[in-house]
This record gives sequence, C-alpha cells and structure tokens, in this order.
Amino acid sequence: MRSDAIKLGAANAPKRALLRALGLTDVELAKPIIGIVNSYNEIVPGHMNLDKMTEAVRAGVIAAGGTPVVFPAIAVCDGIAMGHEGMHYSLVTRELIADSTEAMAMAHMLDGLVMVPNCDKNVPGLLMAAARLNIPSIFVSGGPMLAGVFEAEKIGFTTITEAVSAYKVGKLSRETLETMAEKTCPTCGSCSGMFTANSMNCLTEVLGMALKGNGTLPAIYSERLMLAKQTGMQIMTLIGKDIKPKDIMTEAAFENAIIVDMALGCSTNSLLHLPAIAYEADVTIDLTKVNTISERTPNLCHLSPAGDDYIEDLHRAGGVYAIMHELNKQTLLNGDVLTCTGKTVADNIIGCEIIDPQVIRPIENPFSTKGGIAVLSGNLAPDTCVVKRSAVSEAMMKHKGPARVFDGEEAAITAINEGRIVAGDVVIIRYEGPKGGPGMREMLNPTAAIMGRGLGESVTLITDGRFSGATRGAAIGHVSPEAAVGGNIALIEEGDIIAIDIDACEINIEVTDEVLAIRRATWIPKPPKIKTGYLKRYAKLVTSGNRGAVLSGD
Repeated sequence: MRSDAIKLGAANAPKRALLRALGLTDVELAKPIIGIVNSYNEIVPGHMNLDKMTEAVRAGVIAAGGTPVVFPAIAVCDGIAMGHEGMHYSLVTRELIADSTEAMAMAHMLDGLVMVPNCDKNVPGLLMAAARLNIPSIFVSGGPMLAGVFEAEKIGFTTITEAVSAYKVGKLSRETLETMAEKTCPTCGSCSGMFTANSMNCLTEVLGMALKGNGTLPAIYSERLMLAKQTGMQIMTLIGKDIKPKDIMTEAAFENAIIVDMALGCSTNSLLHLPAIAYEADVTIDLTKVNTISERTPNLCHLSPAGDDYIEDLHRAGGVYAIMHELNKQTLLNGDVLTCTGKTVADNIIGCEIIDPQVIRPIENPFSTKGGIAVLSGNLAPDTCVVKRSAVSEAMMKHKGPARVFDGEEAAITAINEGRIVAGDVVIIRYEGPKGGPGMREMLNPTAAIMGRGLGESVTLITDGRFSGATRGAAIGHVSPEAAVGGNIALIEEGDIIAIDIDACEINIEVTDEVLAIRRATWIPKPPKIKTGYLKRYAKLVTSGNRGAVLSGD
C-alpha cells in the first residue's frame, strides 16, 4: 500500500504517533487509507448537501474494509460570483483545487481518493487532480437541484437571469421578478439545466470515473446517498484491482466524452475543461477535430437552456447511460474502454433503453443530425472559438452585421440595457480572456440582457471570455488568441462587418489581411484589470508558455 510509507517500520514511529492522535486504531491503520475530498461549504447551493454525501461515502469505505479520512476542497458559485470583481476568481479556482488536492494526497501518501464535488470548476479541478496523481480514484457528485415552477411552467437559472433584463425594460413587474427569484432554485444541488456543473458531472460518468446516475440523480433523492455509499465501496474494488485514472481516462474515453457532449448539448465550457483534464492524463484533445465528431453525432437532447427539459427529466428518461446506449446503436462509442465499475463501457450500458423519447430522442429522430457544440475558426478566431449550436435559433445560424466593440463586460451590458444595441448588431466583448480579465469571466449577464430585450434572434455576442452553461442565443465565446495577447479580436473596430456561419464553422472580420496588419502595427496592449494577489500570478502563468497556458484554454 502507498500508505505503508507513513505506517510501517521503526522510522515511521513518529508518524504512527501522529496518526494515533487522530484516534486511529491499529486495525484501522492496517487498512488502506482513503482520502475523501469533501467540497462541502455553506455558500454554494450545489455543495450544501455534500456533508451528508461525504458521510455516506465514509460508510461505504468502512463497509468495504477501508479507513476513510476527509479533507476539504474549495468551490465557488458562479451565479453568486457573477457581475462583480469575484467573477475574475472563478475559473482560477480550478487550478487551486487541483493543486491543493495533489498536495494533500501526496503529503499523506493516501491509497485512494473519493472525490465529492458538484459545481462548475470543482468537478474539472478534481478530475485534473485525479489524473495528475494517478492513484485509484472515483467520483460522486452532489447532484442537480430540481427545476423551479412558476405559473405552472418549469423554470431555472436562465429564466431568472433573463427576467432581470425584462424587468429593466418594463416587460416584467418588480413583484413578478421577486416571485420568480423565490421559486427558481427550490432545492439544494447544482443548477437544474444542462449548465457547466451538470455537463461536467454527466461527462465524468461518460469518462468512466463515476457510477451510473452521477450526472443526473437529483440532489434531494435518498438514492443519491445510496450512490455515495456504493462509490465508497467501489474505491476499495479499484484499489484491489489496481485500476488507476489513467487506465480509465484514455484517449478513447475522452473521445466518448466529446461524442456524448454533442448528443447532450453540454455547456461550451466542457471544451475548456476536457482539454485541461486530458492534459493531466497525458492525452491531447485537438479541438479542430471536434467538428468531425459533431458531423457524425446527432443531438438527442434539448435541455435547458436549449429547451424546456431539465436534468431531472433526463434522469427520468434514462439518464446518461440511455444516451450512450442509443448512440451505440450506430456504434458511435468506443465500447471497450475500461471504467470505474471494473467493466467496459459496452458492458455498463447493456439494456439501458430510453424511457421517455420526448426527452431523449431516438437516434433515428434527433433534434439535429449534428452535435450540440460547434468549433468555429477564421480570421476573427484563428485558433478557434466555441458556440453551443443547440441553443442557437435557426435564424441566427448564419449572421452578418456591424461590430459594436466593448473592452469589457460592464460597458456592453450598459449599452444593451440602454437600448443602444439593435437588431443585426454583433456585440464584441474583449479583454476578458485568461490573461485579459484576468481569469476569463463568464458572460451570462450580457447574453441574458440580449435575450431579455427580445434580441435573441437578431443579435450575436462574441467574446474572448467564456460563457455560462446557462447561456442561450447566438453567443460565441472562448475566442483564441485572446485580445490581451494580440489576437485579431483586439483589432476589430466599431462598424467592421462580422460574418458568422455556424454550419460552415466559420467566423470572420470582413477586412483584408493588409488592414489587419496595419492595425496590428499600432495596437497597444491593455493591462489586466486586476494586478494583485493570486490573479496577478495567474495572468503571468497563462502567458508564460508553461502548464497554465494549456490548462486555461488560451
């Protein structure tokens, strides 16, 4: 056992003394020591139930013959961090989570890990740590919250963010807005749509790092506590069989994740996080190949924000395994990939049929023959950008219009709310990338403002920042290279014509290369908005050519 390095022999007597100070007996010390990474806190709704989940994992570990030890991981609620200085800190916590978990597992020579995450950066951060450490590891999330109900209709976080703009333009009363706010988030759990947290929890299941139900089983169901106990038991099986994360998270497993991502219509942030996780697993994801996968992968689900169904509906309809089973009717998945069950993908999904074909479409009757995400490129985004195709209306799949340029989110929101953005415009928000922010803030507020003003089918928004999974409409993000490092998005001028063709995967500024070269010669970089503390160090890391540049999607 790895933990023998802190338990056995005369030289380790001081360490045994410290372990006994924890109240551990000789019987417990003779067993594998399992670290349980508890992401519980009292400020993130998706994490307020993780104390109970952790206790259930502990019970499972003990039942299967292990000795559990719990330590924490931080987590930020993007919804609460949005719209103020705090959003600069959200993405960077992914690296903090990965680094601190690595430090704890290595310092204490743990034999295995059970990760208990739930929200946006917490899940990928712990997946990165698992791949980097490569000791037996398994995940169980806190689960999604139930959708809210308002006037007999299901609502979620997208609804309330768009309602703010509707209120500001007089389409909604303050009383109605407050009533909606009371009803939007009725339970604990990650936000109820196919946003970033639920996207990553579903893809953790696809990657083979979590048991069936991890991505969709609602947070408040007692069955999720059972899943936590089963996960605690299963880590002991993984240790016994010496199955490690890199045995599971192979190139074929990441391809499966991208395929299911396309079928589900996951958040565009999945293409920010999957390459970072893959990097830690010594796998390279070529984003230019995503469109090739999308071309052959039908989109089977329209979950909020793309449609009116929520994660609870996906669970009722058969969950992630039902989607995988349906895709494999056309042999789209790599079925021989090993998973944390100790079995292959093909073995896991046997008999997992669709229960509700209105929520998960049969493969012969998809919402679209192409996947839910498209990667665009052109002279506006030479190194690609990403759009959630499944959340874009048919009217906006092809769009051409004048650029309205803003060097930051706040100025763009003001212009939208004041009615200075009109049908046909292309809103450009730049200097919001990993370095430019720094921290690559999400742009849910400006897209919600566009939707709230009824411009969702006539205005496009393009940014080198990122989008929330709750974003809908013609929102194109993750433009690379970002403005802060001299990407062409920095050279756009007010009124330039921007041409977008999502089906053709193209995005261009309609000016010549010569004009861009002249503009580049006079371009002056803008300093990051925050220049102190961890963000200052993070911004340097992003552009240093070291690991941070790869992990941050720059």
